[in-house]
Amino acid sequence: MRMTITHSTVYRYTAPLTYTIQQLRLTPRTEPYQRVLSWQIVSPGQRHAVRDAYCNDSHMMTLTGLHQEVRIVASGVVEVNPPDDGRIADPGHLSPLVFTVPTRLTEPDDAVAEFARRHLQPGAGTRQFLALAEALSGTVAYQSGATAVTTTAADALRLGQGVCQDHAHLFLACCHVLGMPARYVSGYIDSGDTPHAASHAWVDAWVEEPGFSGWVSIDVTHSRLADDSLCRLAVGRDYDSAAPIRGVRRGGGQESLEVNVDVTR
Repeated sequence: MRMTITHSTVYRYTAPLTYTIQQLRLTPRTEPYQRVLSWQIVSPGQRHAVRDAYCNDSHMMTLTGLHQEVRIVASGVVEVNPPDDGRIADPGHLSPLVFTVPTRLTEPDDAVAEFARRHLQPGAGTRQFLALAEALSGTVAYQSGATAVTTTAADALRLGQGVCQDHAHLFLACCHVLGMPARYVSGYIDSGDTPHAASHAWVDAWVEEPGFSGWVSIDVTHSRLADDSLCRLAVGRDYDSAAPIRGVRRGGGQESLEVNVDVTR
């Protein structure tokens, strides 16, 4: 399937800034089941292409001089084929053990640990990971605006509400309890008739199964294996390390943010 994607981000400020630096993870990954046919990023300032520690294609954008708005638009066409049984054939250049270490957002507390042990066993395979996804999405109801990008997995479980990034963080936290590798994925979804946003987050879980050893990609929010409705932007240990845009600024006063993502087949 070919996806046409437009991702617009606008930062506005109540006072002028003198300096902005942003890391842009806004270029879809090139992987066995995904091919970028055309892509461009339009932004102010200067951009320098880099590849981060997780092999995500990124840009460092710097903007100097007085400014009161930063507008970034990424757009293009990506061809996505459904991975067989959610399996990502490319194992990556890092040991999967890198993705067993909890972060601030995925640190399990006692409640998360108890939940994990009820729904996971050491050596879990694809079927059990899907059951975990179903249990998580059933326990933490999808509710736009209920949480923020700073909400931890433990907080989302206590609240019982969240969005796709909370589902992903909880899945990772459960895997960390048992020392099982799992990583965060950011990207886009053709959401069809659902009310969910076109930007999305899900997970890759490491499995050792007959005939396959590697990552299986799971859409936790929808309790299903990844298919050709998902376009992968970046992988990391959590939202912070896979976020489409992250950065710092000097000056600016109060900030407002407007994000629009459009995905069509």
